[in-house]
Amino acid sequence: MLIEKTLIEQFNINEIEIQRRMALLKLSQAELDTLAAQQPLIERNLDAIVGKFYEKQTEFDEIALLIGDSDTLQRLRTAQRRYIQELFCGHYDNAYVNSRLRIGLVHKRIGVEPKLYLSASCTLKYLIEDVLIEQMSNATERSLVLRALDKLISFDTALVFDTYIGTLLSAVENAKKRMEAYARELEEKSKILSSHAERDPLTELYNKRAMMSTINRELNAAIRRKSYLSVIYIDVNKFKFINDTFGHAKGDEVLQTLGQAIAECCRNTDFPCRIGGDEFCVILPEASRATALHISDRIEASFTTAYPEFSISIGINATGNEEFVSVNELIDGADKAMYEAKQQS
Repeated sequence: MLIEKTLIEQFNINEIEIQRRMALLKLSQAELDTLAAQQPLIERNLDAIVGKFYEKQTEFDEIALLIGDSDTLQRLRTAQRRYIQELFCGHYDNAYVNSRLRIGLVHKRIGVEPKLYLSASCTLKYLIEDVLIEQMSNATERSLVLRALDKLISFDTALVFDTYIGTLLSAVENAKKRMEAYARELEEKSKILSSHAERDPLTELYNKRAMMSTINRELNAAIRRKSYLSVIYIDVNKFKFINDTFGHAKGDEVLQTLGQAIAECCRNTDFPCRIGGDEFCVILPEASRATALHISDRIEASFTTAYPEFSISIGINATGNEEFVSVNELIDGADKAMYEAKQQS
């Protein structure tokens, strides 16, 4: 977890990286030593620098609004004193870098825009430079110190902006994760809705819409493979009598029992459907008429075991494996066979 790591660890910055960044700015150890040598001078003028800094900063309404009150201003003064002292401390190691990263993180969290941070950084640099120019008599040494200060503040600014950018990237990554999770949730809901759109709510078998889509697909597949495709049509005999005599709840129970019998007797590759009212259909890929007859016998036996007082009519039609009929011919043939069975019942 990120909270178990320091900022410098989170940003993968080590001593080698620190040296590489300083080398990019051509900031040498000798220049850092010249800054450290000015620490007594800076300490003598520290209060004046901090005072002038906030005097200039609070001239801008948007900065004054960010500061808010005198207690916050006092805390900021203390933090700014520490920041300036660290510029001339002589130790520019992991702890120094970590403190600069934290400055960036705090400024980002409280809503300081990059333009405001850059403005404040420039103001501070100019105030420190004014003190150095005024109180350093050796022009050559002063020039070296000013150049080193400019490089070190650039080094600091890069670290601060790393945190700005890193925070934004983290926010983008978190937003991406939330969107991906939301997309997965929508996909799952879509699958559920799609499943519901293709299922009969009473029996949970496929509905007529799904049946038509499936039978077209399976017939094309059978033609390509030169295999069989069979269809079973099933109808509950005297279903209106069942509803009128025993009530619609009983009729629904009969339909659910038949649907369960069909689902349990089918193979894993078959498509059991309720196509309306008391009519059911089973699509049997790679099943000959003999296979379809065997499955229909099992369905009838299962149903009559549950309801010996009721009966069903079954019609079968098959096509393939050399010659094939159309989808409508396949369906109409099964429907006609079922009707003929009903007439004989």
